[in-house]
Amino acid sequence: MAEAELPNPRELEEIREKKFHSVIALITAVYAVVLAIASLGGNHAMKEMLLAQQQSSDQWAHYQAKSIREHLYMSQKMMLENELALLSGTVGGDRAAKADAAIKKLGSEADRFAGEKRQIMKEAKALEKKRDKNESKHPYFEYAEVLLQIAIIMASVSIIADSTAVFALSLLFSLLGAFMCANGYLQFVVMPFIH
Repeated sequence: MAEAELPNPRELEEIREKKFHSVIALITAVYAVVLAIASLGGNHAMKEMLLAQQQSSDQWAHYQAKSIREHLYMSQKMMLENELALLSGTVGGDRAAKADAAIKKLGSEADRFAGEKRQIMKEAKALEKKRDKNESKHPYFEYAEVLLQIAIIMASVSIIADSTAVFALSLLFSLLGAFMCANGYLQFVVMPFIH
């Protein structure tokens, strides 16, 4: 009868530990991927927020320029109307008709600038909403990054300490971090303590 060799219990323990460490290392790599996605989302939200803020500021500057032009035309119109009223007895029909045409042109230009201002204001407010939306996303990505970094550190500690309890805690942190990352992208839950 052939003699069956029993495996050395120490070798079995080493194989089990090696497998445990390999699984943790693989899961830690997944944590790092989610961390990279959270970092990318945070950077994108910040860039979009800053871009929308700059574009909004540009629109408001444009609005202000149109407003100045509108007021300039309105004041010129009022001055011409006052001059025409003062000189109404001395100005002939041809000159009065020209002055009336100029008054109408100044009024229509002022109205045009007022209409353009309304459109510019709509665009500026839309850009402000875009800015605010991206600004509200950014904290979720920051918290996700912190939680995932903690998860990676705890997973590393669990390998060194050979502790499944520490690894379970790293899983908890990673799940919270992944949730915050997903919430940064999708905004399905508003957390008032973050803002």
